[in-house]
Amino acid sequence: MRNLITGGAGFIGSHLAEELLRRGEEVAVIDDLSTGHMDNIEHLKGDDAFSYHIDTIMNEKLMRRLVSKCDVVYHMAAAVGVKYIIDNPLESIRTNVRGTEIVLELANSIGKKKVILASTSEIYGKDRPGKRVFSEDDDRVMGSTNISRWSYSCTKAMDEFLALAYHREKKLPVVIVRFFNTVGPRQTGRYGMVVPRLVKQALLGQALTVYGDGKQTRSFTYVGDVVKAVIELAWSKKANGQTFNIGNPHSISINELARKIIRLTGSRSRVVHIPYEKAYEKGFEDMRHRCPDISKIRKTIGFSPKTGIDRILAETIRYFER
Repeated sequence: MRNLITGGAGFIGSHLAEELLRRGEEVAVIDDLSTGHMDNIEHLKGDDAFSYHIDTIMNEKLMRRLVSKCDVVYHMAAAVGVKYIIDNPLESIRTNVRGTEIVLELANSIGKKKVILASTSEIYGKDRPGKRVFSEDDDRVMGSTNISRWSYSCTKAMDEFLALAYHREKKLPVVIVRFFNTVGPRQTGRYGMVVPRLVKQALLGQALTVYGDGKQTRSFTYVGDVVKAVIELAWSKKANGQTFNIGNPHSISINELARKIIRLTGSRSRVVHIPYEKAYEKGFEDMRHRCPDISKIRKTIGFSPKTGIDRILAETIRYFER
């Protein structure tokens, strides 16, 4: 198989490239390095089955050439991270909507290439009373357009609408994957990702900054488990035209997460709570609980995450220590 990964120098994209190469497949990567990094793919450069292009997916001429040479497009390129979205709202909207449109247009016009579209648990939006676990067909509840963080959810929803429209009208084989807090080595805390940010603070002996009261819960999934699931969905004809949560059904509070990181690093750091408005923007809203229902993906490809939170943190800590 010949594979194109947009955003392939990013956190998930680079691990995906690594796993595909390990399986003996060809991989081409395109990344503009806005949030990706060359260090993530440096170790892959010596592989004859690997090629990379430092450019934007908005370059339609280059994208046409790359799509024409592949069998599957893993569309991972996107503006990611709450902080990045808030700091770069216009660029985020353009990248997430027009970039996806270009990918789908080309995949459809050049031989109906299969597209795996990376989406997000942010799709589900705001809290609702008593709701902790989310399944693919659940309603979405959005905040005001004056709160810029909701633009990310809305652009990814538009991406999903576009992908499903191409499948229904053009018979384009597409699969949508909604990631729930994927973590592991190579992830940066620069754009608001909580695990690498807290790990780095602990290793440096700094206070661990927890936003809000820290009682909010999240489920964390190891990137190695995630990329294997994504590849299995790419190979599955049953998955075409469908949307899948990819995550871990076990949750942990951010306070407990911080305590685990302090214990595993042997740090003497303390935990400090910071109001959301001070960390992000006035009126910022966050979901208290966000956990995936993975019964659909388990039924389709037998997916179940293998890596628990302690090992995830240990791998991430070792990465930052190196």
